Amino acid sequence: MLKATCAKKGSVLMGIRLVYQSRLARRWTRLCRQALFVTVPLLLSVGCEKKEAAPPPPPPPVKVAEVIQQDVPIYSEWVAQLNGDTNAEITPKVQGYILTKRYQEGFPVQKGQLLFEIDPRPFEASLDQANAQLAVAQAELSKADTDVARDTPLAAQNAIPQRQLDNDKSAQAAAKAQVDAARAQIEQVKLNLEWTKVFSPIDGIAGVANSQVGDLVGPTTKMTTISKVNPIRAYFSISENEYLQNAQRIAAILNSASKTGTRPVEYIQADETPYPSAGRVILINREVSSQTGTIQVAAEFSNPNGILRPGGFGRVRIQTGDNKDAILVPQIAVIEVQSAYQVVVVGPDNKASFRPVKVGDKVGSNWVITDGLKPGEKVVTEGFQRVRDGMTVNIEPQTQTASAEGK
Repeated sequence: MLKATCAKKGSVLMGIRLVYQSRLARRWTRLCRQALFVTVPLLLSVGCEKKEAAPPPPPPPVKVAEVIQQDVPIYSEWVAQLNGDTNAEITPKVQGYILTKRYQEGFPVQKGQLLFEIDPRPFEASLDQANAQLAVAQAELSKADTDVARDTPLAAQNAIPQRQLDNDKSAQAAAKAQVDAARAQIEQVKLNLEWTKVFSPIDGIAGVANSQVGDLVGPTTKMTTISKVNPIRAYFSISENEYLQNAQRIAAILNSASKTGTRPVEYIQADETPYPSAGRVILINREVSSQTGTIQVAAEFSNPNGILRPGGFGRVRIQTGDNKDAILVPQIAVIEVQSAYQVVVVGPDNKASFRPVKVGDKVGSNWVITDGLKPGEKVVTEGFQRVRDGMTVNIEPQTQTASAEGK
């Protein structure tokens, strides 16, 4: 009985499960059909829709310059150091204590201007002593003259021995010598007294004083230095090969009585600004240095305002030749990548191409191209950052041309 009841309940539960699964399946089928009706038309509409291609970008605008060919000067540069035409080291000629300093350091001084004054009192005392010694010598000479005048007639009459007269004359000569020596001593003391005032021997710029008031100075003491700075010299050294290459020009300078025909020398200051006045070569040393293999050269520049000072460094620039039919492009057109150089050339069809080149000297705002370009070609000066090899470009109307003007 119990078994029959359990079997009946199991069959009822099985029926309920089957009914639930049947309803769930019918509901899922209905949902899938609805989704299919919505998705298929959408996919069909997308698949049938036409895709439009994006328009190509316009050619990038660039500015170009035409490659030119013309003669340009060749310049050489050397590091130079300035020095005065004359550098006078001020040292006293006498020993003593400085009483006063009469000049302003770093300012111009004139020839004969008082710089220092040394205590003159010891030398004034020496002068008084020398005058007294002269008076003594003159008294001795007067006595000797009197003795000779008195004994000369006596010796002639044999009233006194001739030997006494000879002694009188010897004493007279010695007294004269003593007077001369005393006078020379006075002159020396007067010079020493004058040398207590130290004057400038030249016109120039006075340096910082190494000796101050109260210092004991002597002939070995360097009190200060005065440099003549107008004109001023720029000293530089060239190699022996450069000297030999320009030997004929150098010989013309040395053999010329007037150096006005020499090539001008430009001085470039430490801040890279050119000095306004051109100079000229005035000195070529007599020998080639055995240590460096160079020869020293000096160029002279007018310096009326004292702008250039001794010890300053700069560069001298001299035209050493001419480059015939040189190829020139603006420096801004040259691209440097890892020590290699290239330019962007625009052809007649306005297509750009990157081309490697070899560069030479810089001439003003231009660069000499030794290989890779021909006259008349066009190179990009602005806008090459947007250019790719083989790309068509749009040349703007403002076209510039390379020029060899400037140095």
